[in-house]
Amino acid sequence: MSANINPTVRRRRLGAELRRLRELKGMTAEEVAGRLMVSQSKISRLENGRRSISQRDVRDLCDVYEVSDERVRAGLMEMARESRQRGWWHEFGDIPYSVYIGLEAEASSIRAYESSFVPGLLQTRDYAEAVVEGTQPDTDVSAIKRRVDVRLKRQSRIYGEDQLGSLWVVIDEAVLIRVVGGPRVMADQLLELSERPNINLQVIPFRHGAHPGMTGTFSLMEFPESADSTVVYFEGVTSDLYLEKEADVRRYTNLYDHLRAAALSVAESRSLIHTYAEGFKR
Repeated sequence: MSANINPTVRRRRLGAELRRLRELKGMTAEEVAGRLMVSQSKISRLENGRRSISQRDVRDLCDVYEVSDERVRAGLMEMARESRQRGWWHEFGDIPYSVYIGLEAEASSIRAYESSFVPGLLQTRDYAEAVVEGTQPDTDVSAIKRRVDVRLKRQSRIYGEDQLGSLWVVIDEAVLIRVVGGPRVMADQLLELSERPNINLQVIPFRHGAHPGMTGTFSLMEFPESADSTVVYFEGVTSDLYLEKEADVRRYTNLYDHLRAAALSVAESRSLIHTYAEGFKR
């Protein structure tokens, strides 16, 4: 696969364009589904980029929307073809959050809040293994290794040539106290966290009391292309949730600003993390 083709992002862009064509035609998703004799949910999934789309689907939709410009049709067909290619993460087998990985791989900015453990982009191998084993107790050893390998490969967004333009992470102090993998693993993980210069990391201390993040963890991903809307991501046990509506994005952007205001400064946070790391080394 060409290095600059991200199938997840292609699906999003194609879906957005198909939605635009439908709205220009003044049709509802239900009307389109009726014309094509498919379910309305299929049209919705195609438009939100959560389902792969075939060139046949594109052809049929172009016919319904009466798209006569062959250049437009050809461009949509090419996007459909590219959207069905395999991302690097498919080499590791079935990864339940593959849509998120595809978005993360293309994002120019990520703002994340986590209350239970160190975010995946910042985990050491030993810590990541302990997290996967603890949160997915029925997973076999080979599957655990695959998921950890994927997690570490994702970290190229921090260390590789195609680095994120901005990574801002807010964590609850509980993340520094929960012993994941044992004291040695915690000491190594927290020392590495405290020494990473290319991320903005803040800790919300216990003494702050209640804060908006207590309702759940989430991430905000922004993209370099203006055509790609900001995504709010929530990880679930059996399925994930993605919000892209402007009102939802605005709400969670505001919520994240409140979290940053509730947290210690970056310098104070690094000092606190280092203190906990030293405590685990004793």
